[in-house]
Amino acid sequence: MSRGDIVELDDPSWSAFVESRGEATPFHNAAWGGLLAECYGFRAFAIVVRHGGHVAAGLPVAEVRSPLRKRRWVALPFTDSLTPLGPPELHGQLCSVLERLREAERVRSLEVRADVPAGLKSARGLSHVLPLGRDPDVVRRTFSKSQVQRNIARSVREGVTVREAVDIDDLVGTFYELHLLTRRRQGVPIQPRRFFALIWERMIARGLGTVLVAELRGRPVASAVFLNWQRTAVYKFGASDAGAWSARPNHALFWEAIRRACVAGTEEFDFGRTDPGNEGLRAFKSGWGTDERPLVYTSFGEAPGTPGSGWVGSALAATIRHSPLWLCRALGETLYRYAA
Repeated sequence: MSRGDIVELDDPSWSAFVESRGEATPFHNAAWGGLLAECYGFRAFAIVVRHGGHVAAGLPVAEVRSPLRKRRWVALPFTDSLTPLGPPELHGQLCSVLERLREAERVRSLEVRADVPAGLKSARGLSHVLPLGRDPDVVRRTFSKSQVQRNIARSVREGVTVREAVDIDDLVGTFYELHLLTRRRQGVPIQPRRFFALIWERMIARGLGTVLVAELRGRPVASAVFLNWQRTAVYKFGASDAGAWSARPNHALFWEAIRRACVAGTEEFDFGRTDPGNEGLRAFKSGWGTDERPLVYTSFGEAPGTPGSGWVGSALAATIRHSPLWLCRALGETLYRYAA
């Protein structure tokens, strides 16, 4: 006999189930949902299907509120993709449980950031995933010669070096300052600095990720956050100094991250979501020999708005681009949670 219910992310039955699933990504790990809850004040939990008392399928979920205090469930906020765990034949049953519990809790909508049975589908861009092997040089030969291999070589000629972050200051200091410049250039608020401190404490320090820093003549010019767990490594955040792009520091960062993932026995490298219409980013990711996949989300109840950068209007984006850095930071501290 099967049944569905809600469990806390630190529930031993949920933790043991997630550990047992090879397809689990860093975003299924309780550390990710926990840090989102702590930083933004969300309620985070998992919804599971049990067979014979044991968890057979499940999905982490966060309850978020609009500025008007309306509740909705998202699996998960600030996460590009999150497929339910468990045998595919149980996904339909899990979705029925999700919808039944949503209605019972009187939550206005549920968004699953995956293509699952039932619900309303919406295209949210593309994902690019690179299959890996044990030999980094074999993987490197799958890269585009003109777009990637030559740029990796150029970064070496220009003297770009890549190092691993040694402490939290590299994330909340070096990376954050580059990230702040990048977000202002893009016209979007930056995540709170505390969010990155929690990523270090909950994930990086526990072996669930790496922060890499690219330097040119001893000066940090690019940095990125990569998360990893089970068979998957994921590019999550990146930032760079536009004045150093000609030295190709971003190519150096990605190559070093991919090389490390190969050596560690990781099976795939996820480049993250590409929003619709961002053809430049799509071409960059495609050049690494990735498999391009449509990114489809599923919603139940009221249709949710588009997550991500689309939450910032053009007028606000223009204001941020031409304002002091403190405005980008202040807007992020006060508004970023509502982009979930």
